[in-house]
Amino acid sequence: MAFKLDSTEGGAARRIGASLSEINVIPLVDVVLVLLLIFMLTAPMMYRGIDVNLPKTTTKPTAVEERMVLTLTKDQVIYLNDKPVPLAGLDGQLRMLFKNRTDKTLYLKADQSLSYGFVVETMDRVRRAGIERLGMVTEPSLRGR
Repeated sequence: MAFKLDSTEGGAARRIGASLSEINVIPLVDVVLVLLLIFMLTAPMMYRGIDVNLPKTTTKPTAVEERMVLTLTKDQVIYLNDKPVPLAGLDGQLRMLFKNRTDKTLYLKADQSLSYGFVVETMDRVRRAGIERLGMVTEPSLRGR
């Protein structure tokens, strides 16, 4: 227990009821391990969705459309998914590629040294081709951290 009744240390009698200064951590560890086990078992149940028996089909699932990326290099060369495209033929190429797509999103990667006018002209051609959403691809700045 926490105290001894009839012990003597160094010839002097110890007071009855004096407590030891040692903390018994074994019960604390037991409680923590039981709580850990309870949380490990109940956590997956908390994030579980609604149970639904889905129907089985024989057809393949619909394919996910690949992202379309328009890249403008510092030499004013335009690439559509790594294939060079002339500026004059960009409208027609985009119309043809996006004709049967459900996701009409195009991502634009432009070199920062390009002139503002060239980027705006390219964005105007993208809008005229019927692209509904144009996303600008950037890199995070290290100065803001």
